[in-house]
Amino acid sequence: MPVPGPMELILLLVIVLIIFGPGKLPDIGNAVGKGIREFRKASSELEDSVRGEPKRPAKDERPAGDTSDH
Repeated sequence: MPVPGPMELILLLVIVLIIFGPGKLPDIGNAVGKGIREFRKASSELEDSVRGEPKRPAKDERPAGDTSDH
């Protein structure tokens, strides 16, 4: 599958700008970014479950019983 060049990307951006307007572009970008993050999280969780690895705690979560302030 060929990668779109700079001219195609500019044309696509102009079309999106005409259709949605400049006010909606930040909302669309936010929604796309959130969707990509959720997809990556789900795919990594699926990959971990297939490999049989235990779940990794989130950065701000502590294991149960850990009350120390490091």
